[in-house]
Amino acid sequence: MRVCVIGTGYVGLVTGVCLAHIGHHVICIDNNEEKVKLMKAGQSPIYEPGLSELMQASHQSGNLEFSSDLAAGVAHGEILFIAVGTPPLPTGESDTRYVEAVARGIGSHLDGGYKVIVNKSTVPIGSGDWVRMIVLDGVAERQKSLVTAEGTSVEQATAAAEVKFDVVSNPEFLREGSAIYDTFNPDRIVLGSNSEKAIAMMKELYDPIVQRQVAEDKSLPLVPVVVTDISSAEMVKYASNSFLATKISFINEIANICDRVGADVTQVARGIGLDSRIGGKFLEAGIGWGGSCFPKDVSALIHTAEDYGFDAQLLKAAVSVNQRQRLIAVEKLQQELKILKGKTVGLLGLTFKPDTDDMRDAPALNLIEQLSRLGAKVKAYDPIISASGMSHGISNVIVESDPERLADGCDALVLVTDWEQFRKLDYSQMASLMNHPVMIDGRNFLDRKVLETAGFRYVGIGR
Repeated sequence: MRVCVIGTGYVGLVTGVCLAHIGHHVICIDNNEEKVKLMKAGQSPIYEPGLSELMQASHQSGNLEFSSDLAAGVAHGEILFIAVGTPPLPTGESDTRYVEAVARGIGSHLDGGYKVIVNKSTVPIGSGDWVRMIVLDGVAERQKSLVTAEGTSVEQATAAAEVKFDVVSNPEFLREGSAIYDTFNPDRIVLGSNSEKAIAMMKELYDPIVQRQVAEDKSLPLVPVVVTDISSAEMVKYASNSFLATKISFINEIANICDRVGADVTQVARGIGLDSRIGGKFLEAGIGWGGSCFPKDVSALIHTAEDYGFDAQLLKAAVSVNQRQRLIAVEKLQQELKILKGKTVGLLGLTFKPDTDDMRDAPALNLIEQLSRLGAKVKAYDPIISASGMSHGISNVIVESDPERLADGCDALVLVTDWEQFRKLDYSQMASLMNHPVMIDGRNFLDRKVLETAGFRYVGIGR
């Protein structure tokens, strides 16, 4: 099938590359000329394991193109994905101006032939009808310009207005660091529309994935396809992320109680996670959730509830618990070092999770801010940030080039991001370089015995 993906951020680029890999002819559109040039040269503008290799292979096969020409993309695609960002506003609601601009642009270029316009961006509930309205506004603007243009007949202008399209909500559930795997091995595919024709085209688009043709385990049952109305599909996205965020906040509350009563939250999480009604995923206690999805989506759902006269108290509590949890590591540092003023603290990890370069709403940023406010000197090492030189956007922290330089002269270390390579560092060497070999394991990720044998005082979360 012919596909156009508009927006080559995290969701758009992964979607376009993966659809090209399974055999569709995809054009990815972005209005950033430098970014388009970079992608045409075979370089991914984002870090995601496996993405660059897949992108280069699909580009070389001819299935994947990059362009800044929206008109060409709209003309090419039977299915048009809107995959631009919807960043949070200070009020908590989503900023949909980029979605609006793309929808209007699509409308201004529609010219005959049926199209399926897909909301892949995370948009407020009820945006399906809104996007349809904006697309039609774009169509009307084009018709008006054609009527006033010299040499344009009434028939041509009328034809421009007789466009046929349907809007589908198709939320994404990608985990940064595992996006390729998640695309080819999804738990479900959600399609929201009242149009049987649009749903049929979307099912055809995803059929190789539904049939497990690109799955790691091809013997698994077919991928469930959930067909709903548009608003329900939009709610599925918000409800999923809000539930997972609440689950993390819950286990962090339990961890804080464990700290006070002498229980071990890792054992508690295992005990409750074996209950099939609960499940073990997202029961890892630590210093809270961050990134581009959970904070934005939970806040947006709270704001939507308020718009309709409902006070989402549970969701507000999940956010409050998470904000407090981010500073648990500071409390533990104060318990170990007492006064932090004049001390040096090293952070192992900066990104909000491993296998990504994403610093959006990362807990590390809160730690840096609070430790600096308390007079501590802050250093950090992150496998991606340290290697990429992207640290120029982070203030009040010295980004070191390797773990040993990080440990040198530190009074304590805090594990912030659970990068797999952090399990295998030379902790004996690092301990010997520190003023006080204290490790605050903010993810309960490291082996206590290994750290204590290396000479560290190990402090976990809820342990």
